[in-house]
Amino acid sequence: MENEMVSQDGGKPIVLITGASGNIGTHICRQLNPNYTTIGLDRDECECSDESYICDLTSDDSIELAMYKIREKHGNHIAAVVHLAAYFDFTGKPNPLYEEVNIKGTERLLSALNDFDVKRFIYSSTMLVHKAGVPGQKVDEDTPVEPAWEYPKSKAGAETVIIENDDDIPYTILRLAGLYDDETAVPTLSQQIARVYERDMKSHVYAGDLMAGQSFIHQEDMIDVFEKVIERRESLPKEHILLAGEEDVMSYQALQNRIGSLLFGETQWSTINVPDVVAKAGA
Repeated sequence: MENEMVSQDGGKPIVLITGASGNIGTHICRQLNPNYTTIGLDRDECECSDESYICDLTSDDSIELAMYKIREKHGNHIAAVVHLAAYFDFTGKPNPLYEEVNIKGTERLLSALNDFDVKRFIYSSTMLVHKAGVPGQKVDEDTPVEPAWEYPKSKAGAETVIIENDDDIPYTILRLAGLYDDETAVPTLSQQIARVYERDMKSHVYAGDLMAGQSFIHQEDMIDVFEKVIERRESLPKEHILLAGEEDVMSYQALQNRIGSLLFGETQWSTINVPDVVAKAGA
């Protein structure tokens, strides 16, 4: 093995994971642990990583201290950094933490990695950074980046920080679809299911285009994507952006019909398109 990204004692390749104590970080650690030394960076202890360091992305000192400890124990070779940590508020309202955590936090992290040999920096972004297309037109990596609300705007800002980083670290930006597994789903889908299940009046009105849809990705597939990017860290392009989601997309109305069918045997769920102003007033 070349002057590889392994710990000084000849252990397995090192993978740093921010936000490792969260749901996604926990599953990535479990997937990687047989072949990599996983080091979790988070505000809370990461129980599933091989090692864990308390790290606050809003603090230069906190990041630098964690990196100092890692360098002292393992040297400066890192196979991959998986950057998951981010602030998210489903209300869609502006919040200073979007700037402080998602954008400036990414900038602080990259700055702290200047003293390391990082083979690949992997950023967990979102498909929502793309400009919304018309129904039937799928987004791809070349679709313009025009996020519509605060969370994807902050993700797009973090992407810009990574792309413009002058430390020359190879990177992969994974623009992820809406996440689900056998028990949970992204809030938009979960709330849609709940409205139909409860036969809520709001399940019969929708402010958007009924024929538009959102791509989803199962958690197991998403974890596999991260693992494959790490495996191919040195063979992928130096600047690498990838959409990760299922190719087949159901429209909002098709989802309504499917949910209604599964819950109540009703194959057509009545849904009326209403103007934004009316929908907001009703909400």
